[in-house]
Order: sequence, then C-alpha cells, then structure tokens
Amino acid sequence: MAQQQAAQLSASVKASSQSSNPGFSGERKRIAHRPSPQTTSSKTSPADVKPAASRVLSPSQTHQTVKAQTTAGILPKTMSTVMQRRVAHTPTMKSSSMKRPIIPIEFGAKVPNNIRQRYLNAFIDECVKFCSSEDVAFQMALDEEKLVYERSSSKNIYLNVAVNTLKKLRSKCSSSPSPDPGLVANRRAQSHEEVLGGRLAATTSFTVNRMGKQQEEKLIGATLYRKLQAYLMTEEQLQEHGYPRASPEAAGKAIVSNSFNKICCRCGAEYKINVSGNCIRKEECIFHWGRLRRHKVAGGWETNYSCCAAAVGAPGCQVCKQHVQDGRKESFDGYVTTFSKALSPDGNGGVFALDCEMCYTKQGLELTRVTVIDSELKVIYDTFVKPESKVVDYNTRFSGVTEEDLESTTITLRDVQAVLLSMFSAESILIGHSLESDLLALKLIHSSVVDTAIVFPHRLGLPYKRALRNLMSDHLKRIIQDNVEGHDSSEDASACMELMFWKIKEDAKVKR
Repeated sequence: MAQQQAAQLSASVKASSQSSNPGFSGERKRIAHRPSPQTTSSKTSPADVKPAASRVLSPSQTHQTVKAQTTAGILPKTMSTVMQRRVAHTPTMKSSSMKRPIIPIEFGAKVPNNIRQRYLNAFIDECVKFCSSEDVAFQMALDEEKLVYERSSSKNIYLNVAVNTLKKLRSKCSSSPSPDPGLVANRRAQSHEEVLGGRLAATTSFTVNRMGKQQEEKLIGATLYRKLQAYLMTEEQLQEHGYPRASPEAAGKAIVSNSFNKICCRCGAEYKINVSGNCIRKEECIFHWGRLRRHKVAGGWETNYSCCAAAVGAPGCQVCKQHVQDGRKESFDGYVTTFSKALSPDGNGGVFALDCEMCYTKQGLELTRVTVIDSELKVIYDTFVKPESKVVDYNTRFSGVTEEDLESTTITLRDVQAVLLSMFSAESILIGHSLESDLLALKLIHSSVVDTAIVFPHRLGLPYKRALRNLMSDHLKRIIQDNVEGHDSSEDASACMELMFWKIKEDAKVKR
C-alpha cells in the first residue's frame, strides 16, 4: 500500500514539472481548463498528497495557479511573438490621414466631374513623389488641373491636355531625386532674386520688380523732352504737309509749298470777290459739312458723306449765305518766327500742346481762340481772339465759339503772337493734331513740331488723316468732341499730349 502511494506521488510531481515547461504548449492549454496541483513544501507528508484527479481546488487557489502559469509561460512567448511581427518603417504621404481634395460639382460643366477627379488624383500621385510635403503636392496638383480645365473648351481637348500634363509631371518626377527628409528640414529659404540670379547672384547686382512690370519713367520735364525728340518732324515733312516756312526773300513773310487755288473751301465752287473781300454775286453756298467715308457693302465699296449718308455727287445738306475761303494759305504777311533761347541746366526746352479755333471772315479763316497746355496737362494760356475782318460764319458747329464770346474781346492776333514768342523758344516742342492749320491761323513759324496726325498715320496714307476723336477712342478708350455746342480747344490740346504719353510708353515696351 505504501509503495502504491509513492508511485502516484511520483507521477503527480512529474506531470507538474512538465506543465511548467514553456515548450509544452499543449499541456499549457489543458492547464487553463484543469489546474494542476501546487508544488508541495518540505513540510507536506506523502500521506497528505492526493491524486490530481481526486483533488478539488478552491476559487482563490485556482486564481493563483492561473496567474503563476501566465507569468511563467504565456507572457514570454507572447512578447517574443509580437517582436517578430513588428516592422519598423517611416510613414509615406500616401498613408497619411489627410483627405485628398475633391473637385466641386459645377452645373453645366464642359468636362464631367468624374473625369476631372480622376486626373486630379493622378496628378496628386505624381506630385507626392517629388514634393516636400503633402500640402505642397495637393496644391500643385490642384493648380495643374485648374490650368488644364481653363485651357480646354471641350471634353476631348481636356483629355489631350491632361495627358500631356501628366507626362510632364512624370518626367519631372523621374528627373528630380527624392528629397532627403533631413535636407528638406534644414534647407534655407531662397528668395526670388536668388533663384533668378543663379550661381552669380551673390556677386551680381540686379533688380527684380515683384509686380512683374518694368518700372516706368515719369514723363515730365527733361525726360519727356528727350523722349519726344524721336517724333519731331523733319524739314521735308514740314514742307510736305503744308507748314508755313520762313520766306528767304523778306522778313515777316512765309511760304507754303502746297498752296491752293482761290475757291470755296466748303463746296469747291469758284467765286469772285471785290477789293473789300465781299462776294460780287450773292449766291448761296450749298455743301456737305461731313467727310467722305468708304464702307464695304455687298458687291463692293460705297462712298458716302458722314453728315447725311448721301452718295458722292448728291446736293449738299447744309446751306449758308455765301462762299468762303481759307485765306490762311493766301495771306503770307505778318508771320513771326520763334527764336532761340538759353536752355535750362537739364537741357529741357519745354513741351507744350496747343489748339486753335477759327471762324470764317471776309478774308477767310481767322483765329478766334487759342489754348496752350504744359506737360502736366495744365492750361497756361487760353483766350478768345478778335478777328481782323468781319465775321461771315462763326463756325460754331466745330469751333464752339459764338458771337457772344467775341463781343467783348479786345485781344488781337498781334497780342497773341507776343505772348507765344515769350512763352516758346525755337527749341520748344509743340504738339498738336494737324498742327499746320493752327500755325497758319497764328501766323507762327516753328520747326520743333510733333504732329499726332503724322505719328498715328492713316492706313491708306496721305492725303488721308485720322480724326483726333478716333485716335482717342482706339488707343485711350475715351470719347472726346461729343459736345453738340462744338469743340473745346483745351480738351483737344490735352488729348494730343496724352496720346504722345501713350505712344512713348508703348514704343518703350517694344524696345525692351
């Protein structure tokens, strides 16, 4: 009997030692369901040890047994398993939690939204390969897709442009090495000037306009005077366009190369006058006050008068009491010539724009108003002028001068000439539109002339000239001479000056 109890005790101890071995995983699973007996102390007698099958443990004893087995066997194996499966890696931008941008749905879009979103995702996939951050990649992809969409007028064009853009991004990705995170973090910010300057930026002095435009020189004073030298008329041009030139035969006389016959300057009819300048025969002057204009019609071209749209040869639409002449080109006495004066230290001889208004008298067209402005568009001289002869037609439709304006005027042409000779010098630049007409009325001989009718020539060439109001409308987008009461000489003079400002700036753009 004692031998039988000793054998059972030996078998129980052997089973307990095998269950505590970490290598026996099958036995560990059975232990979790059927706890094994605790290791006996030295005071336990063989008689007190019961077989494992016949013993029943209390709840507290069961808890201690499971805890001991977990610490001894399960934990070491669990830790070794986790360490073997864990892989250390750096997160990529594709695996980040940032949400990709979405193309907003647009009503009536020319390209379906799903196609745009597909190519946007493709752009993002390429951009993240070479951009330093995900935000930069998203923004670059959005910009590229927006540019493709704006350049496309249809779905097919969008697909072609998008494919080309995708190729461009792929080539950029292949040509640029992947940035090192440490280098990207330590990279110093570069300015726009350094990028443009390249390797020589540190030793080269240069200026970059951040607005994207060249800094424009202010057209005032000596700068404007120097710029306008390129637009001065030559002596041949002055003679060709009928400017008064000094007569070599006698002082105070002028010559005009292309003088006209004594005919009515409005209707073109010949008429006779007596010694006092009155018409011998009383006959009405029937004329068209508008100019001839050509316009294209079905089968060819038509030429009509701008005043009444009548065809060439139709009777005139305006009736006046008598014929008139342009006596400016027949009376060459009483002319004055500007003379040289000492220039200012900066070499500025002065820049002025002038315009005159005339009326018809017995002697022809005579001066009734003169206006002079400076380079700052300020009126420095403006006065009505009393004609020497009796007024036949005040020409209010164009001059804006009425009989009331000249009633109390005492300024004569000689007074105006005296003021202009003190104001101008031979080196001063005078600007005007068909300025030969104004100089003939002023009886002033001057050579430094800028004529906007020559600077902005007609596409058909001479004798055609563009109207001042058309030049202002085309180039400066402004309407002038729209007053039914006639022209304003200060407005016309300012328009000529502003046109030259515009011309100088436009020509400077071409030379850059």
